[in-house]
Amino acid sequence: MTSSRRNESTSKGWMFLMGALILLAVLAAASSLYYQYKHPANRGHSMKKMNLEEVKSVKKAKDAYDVIVIGTDPEGVAAAVSAARNGLSTLLVDGRNRDILGGLMTLGWINSIDMNYSPNKNILGKDDVFNKGFFSEWYAKIEGDSFDVNTAANAFYDLAKNEKNIDILLKTQKIEPLLAQGQTQIQGATITLEGGNSQVVKASAVIDATQDGDFAAAAGVPFTIGHEDIGDPKSKMAVTLAFRLKNVTPEVWDMMAKRLNNDDDVNSGVNEVSVFGYKEMSNYPPLNKERAKMRGLNMGRENDNTVLINSLQIFNVDTFNPKSVEEAFEIGKKELPNVVAYMQKSFPEFAHLELDGTAPELYVRETRHMQGEYRLSIVDVCTNNDQWDRIGFGSYAVDIQRIAPTDSGNVVCKPKQYAIPFRSIVPQKVDGLLVVGRAASYDTLPHGSARVMPTGMAEGEAAGAAVKIAQAEKLTFRQMTASKEVIAKLQDQLTKQGMEIQPMTLKPQPFMEHKEYEGLKTAMMLGLASGAYNNDFHLDDKANPKRMTNLVNGAKKMKPDAFKGDATAAIAKLENNDKIALTLEQASYTLTQAIGLKVDAQQAQAELLSSKLLTDATLNLIGDKQNLTNADTYMMIRDLKIGLTGKP
Repeated sequence: MTSSRRNESTSKGWMFLMGALILLAVLAAASSLYYQYKHPANRGHSMKKMNLEEVKSVKKAKDAYDVIVIGTDPEGVAAAVSAARNGLSTLLVDGRNRDILGGLMTLGWINSIDMNYSPNKNILGKDDVFNKGFFSEWYAKIEGDSFDVNTAANAFYDLAKNEKNIDILLKTQKIEPLLAQGQTQIQGATITLEGGNSQVVKASAVIDATQDGDFAAAAGVPFTIGHEDIGDPKSKMAVTLAFRLKNVTPEVWDMMAKRLNNDDDVNSGVNEVSVFGYKEMSNYPPLNKERAKMRGLNMGRENDNTVLINSLQIFNVDTFNPKSVEEAFEIGKKELPNVVAYMQKSFPEFAHLELDGTAPELYVRETRHMQGEYRLSIVDVCTNNDQWDRIGFGSYAVDIQRIAPTDSGNVVCKPKQYAIPFRSIVPQKVDGLLVVGRAASYDTLPHGSARVMPTGMAEGEAAGAAVKIAQAEKLTFRQMTASKEVIAKLQDQLTKQGMEIQPMTLKPQPFMEHKEYEGLKTAMMLGLASGAYNNDFHLDDKANPKRMTNLVNGAKKMKPDAFKGDATAAIAKLENNDKIALTLEQASYTLTQAIGLKVDAQQAQAELLSSKLLTDATLNLIGDKQNLTNADTYMMIRDLKIGLTGKP
């Protein structure tokens, strides 16, 4: 080859290489821009607090809209923005005395977010969040996983006011369902305005984003209350009165960080905007021992050397009764000066902090649980179950807060990723209505995870888009739940809106492969088994007679009228009943004593078998009949439940 040809070949090679490098650089830049679009960065902490922007409310609604969204909590704003972006005329209306948007976050002062993090890291090596879409768009406008309430309120309003299809109507006195005469089809709402005048507003659909499912309940949608579905209708998780402390300077923040970074407790931590820890606060001696209790501190940083704290729990509050709510505020406000004094005395970094106010609204964790077309179960959550009609994902731990001062709370499990089905926002009996947020169709235990606001925002976004799909397909929401083709269209639209809701398959949890897993499922559904954050249900740990008695007493909820005896009679004459091995004979005797079968211990097993309250299949799974495990006892509870109720 001649020198000139060699030079020409070399030149072409370099040109090709340079072109490839330029192409790679362009692709990398494009990828970076796309990533930043999908994963925008937060504002970060600031020492300058935003002024609250005035929310401009219409004085009166129009006579008709495509959709009415009731409730200005985060779920409601997400639903309204989604509906408006789908071209629907939208009324966002609130029946509480609110001046700003954001509800629980901005007026309940719960400014630390229970995040739904993906098991995977993003390309920058940071924690990634589920669902994206509206949540990520709003999240990019705030400081981080804790936020300044003014920033959050302005971010919600900014997203809503920029949609030309949204009218905002605040401070209405009452919002009542407008139903077709003699039917269960929602046709809109009758709204009592701030001045007392009533207005009928027609709409083809209504989205109930109130915290307690108020509109849906008034329309006749069935609900359970609190722990009713696990046999304890009088119990609900505690409410909280959030409070603010001032003088939390950067130096104080650094002192807290130093303490918590040296703390061995895995449930404590700190970043630029959030603190969680100080479990010693649970030792605080309340003035009102029957009604109040402190937990470890959850602190969210404001932009003015203050923090908001979600830690004071108040019990036995009927949040549907204004007098009970007022009493809860009084209990909290009497307690908090002593709480702060205890903090000042216990921790040097808190020595100069001062109480600076309490939240305008209570943090109410649990009231109504809607009965929808599908009811999310604790097994769904703990086993990372996918759903064919998924509209979002959750991953927050199943965190059951205290129901009484003597209760320590409970973490049932920590899922990696589970799906929220569209069917869980479609109520039974009433058409033209969707219910999003903590009042959606979940059993009480999975509600401990699914109630968090990022999940609710995903539901809200899905609900807004679903109204458009239902209109286009000329279907009711209930009819949509029977059509995989139509749900696929909804999922495609949500993907276009930036949500990430692709099907998922995860490796089964170790407990799911246990030979007695079916027994664990029954125990979980009854609220009798907990795996905590590491999902260890201690299935192969040795049981004891006292634990068996407690288990059987807890199982009474399966069919209370069938438990005519006394399980504790089975251990009345047993010494060290919490330390000795549990035999099959003793376990069987405990069951017969509980349900009132008059047999002695030697006859108990045979009596259960003949009564079909115990099966040979379960007996064959018990490896050591002189030394039963927790899993063995769960299988016996499962057999008892099937025998008494016909259901596992």
